[in-house]
Amino acid sequence: MQLTAQASSRTGARDADGMAVASFVLGLIGLLVLNVFLGPIAIVLAAVALWRGTARRGRAYLGLGLGVADLLVLVAFMQADSTVSWSL
Repeated sequence: MQLTAQASSRTGARDADGMAVASFVLGLIGLLVLNVFLGPIAIVLAAVALWRGTARRGRAYLGLGLGVADLLVLVAFMQADSTVSWSL
């Protein structure tokens, strides 16, 4: 029984680390494309990773910041173009 608890603990930590990395990558990609979708996903993944106690806290915080930046970029371009989307 104790062995199962230790194994699930390692798996949970690995999942949280993966979420932190995924939030960073999605936030970075979201600056270029699909920021209306990828920004909120990056924010949620970063928050869950931090809540689960990831070892990659810096990457989770970067993902959180990039997710917020995605939404800010979207708002800025929406104000400039008066549309819901933007393009280069």
